[in-house]
Amino acid sequence: MTLIFHITPRQQWESAQRIGSYRSDTLDTEGFIHCSELRQVVGVANRFYAGQSGLVLLSMAIAHLQAELRYEAADGDEFPHLYGALNLDAVVRVIDFKPAPEGFKLPPELIEDAR
Repeated sequence: MTLIFHITPRQQWESAQRIGSYRSDTLDTEGFIHCSELRQVVGVANRFYAGQSGLVLLSMAIAHLQAELRYEAADGDEFPHLYGALNLDAVVRVIDFKPAPEGFKLPPELIEDAR
């Protein structure tokens, strides 16, 4: 199963579960939800979420996404962007995503997936 990932505040994820789909703020402002491949998660977290707590990391199965997924250039790499709301049944795992004192690290439950 091929996965992509998205970082979000736990409160937004809990709200999505109540309403039945997930929309990040960027879906309204930029037209898509920012996502990452596993190898990109830590860099994105440390760049955009430094010092933040109360985050979760959503693992999403690409095969189950209903909205269009495009890989697009950003910051010298290709990142997955989801052009529409995230259907909740595409989320296969939700992991508490807390920074260590020196910054974010890949959660232990995903380290094996990175090898």
